[in-house]
Amino acid sequence: MYDFTHAPDRRGTDSVKWDVQPGELPMWIADMDFATAPEIVAAMQQKLTLGAFGYEEPHADYFHAVADWYATEHGVPPDPAWMIFTTGVLPALSAIVRRMSHVGDSVLVQTPVYNIFYNSIENSGRHVLTNELRYVHQQYEVDFDQLERQLALPLTTMMILCNPHNPVGKVWTRAELTRVATLCRQYHVVLVSDEIHGDLVWRGPDYTPIFALPIPLIQQTIALVSPSKTFNVAALHAATVIVPNDHLRAQVSRGLNTDEVAEPNLLAIPGTIAAYTQGHAWLAALRQQLAANFAQARDFITHHIPAVHVVASTATYLMWLNVGAVTDDAAALAASIRQETGLIVSPGTIYHGNGNRFLRLNYACPPAMLQDGLQRLDRGITHYLQTRQD
Repeated sequence: MYDFTHAPDRRGTDSVKWDVQPGELPMWIADMDFATAPEIVAAMQQKLTLGAFGYEEPHADYFHAVADWYATEHGVPPDPAWMIFTTGVLPALSAIVRRMSHVGDSVLVQTPVYNIFYNSIENSGRHVLTNELRYVHQQYEVDFDQLERQLALPLTTMMILCNPHNPVGKVWTRAELTRVATLCRQYHVVLVSDEIHGDLVWRGPDYTPIFALPIPLIQQTIALVSPSKTFNVAALHAATVIVPNDHLRAQVSRGLNTDEVAEPNLLAIPGTIAAYTQGHAWLAALRQQLAANFAQARDFITHHIPAVHVVASTATYLMWLNVGAVTDDAAALAASIRQETGLIVSPGTIYHGNGNRFLRLNYACPPAMLQDGLQRLDRGITHYLQTRQD
């Protein structure tokens, strides 16, 4: 019913991902090479036929669509009264950092982690406090002893959680989230959970939204959700902030409005409602494709590039590749691969932690395009190893 074998040609369309040189293949930024659900496109086209686009604001149908989506897809119905519209997860995150912490405060992140978190923190005059994830037996886990010590510090006022975690593709368990939320509550730290990849668990146990924890544990939590990664509609600029506590929600709302990131564009409301009310079948098909693509990439790398290890994952469409047997300079390796083959991947260095020994590869694309990328990766790694031996 849905086509995941052809990629829309986005060269020359203002696409960030596809602003590349002829012959290059971008597999870096978290942007899928699939057309979005036709139900979303139809809703947008219907809106455009109106021909008048003044100021808008979301109403009950928008918030109920979000709540019903989480009830159906994840078994957790958040109260619509907890929700605030925002123009995106990152604009909201930056506004929340500015409103809910002070200049000079420490904001904790768990590295390696999505690099733009650093921008939101440092550009606001706050300090990044790093709780580095432990890499044990080729899996990541939380160093809870260190985490508690860091949360207990007087200047630690906020923690940003990535759930599921980007770039390592880990789905945190309910027990792990409970422990994190309990510590944040104990030490009066606001817990902001970026859950933009939450719909993209394609195998195994589903992710647990932070607002699914017991009510006493979520009074200091803020969840950020959006259809943007799920349906490849990042340019829609629509997201929802979910804040169970009334007082905290009022503070967050003031921050979003102060920074002017709480007003939708002409397609944000109909696009989001269509995604959340009509996108279930499309998402189910997407998850099957992502699982198949991950297996395709894992098997190819295992058989053809034995020096590279694929970190096990059950979520997102971002593969975390351990290239430690090749180099401890992922940035140099990524640059070499691009120069030699035209394949563009993200060097793990930008995610901090132990990312200098990793690459991130986006595998959300038609299988033929993925195969092309994997063959380029093979050539690029082979060439890099040969040049080092020479």
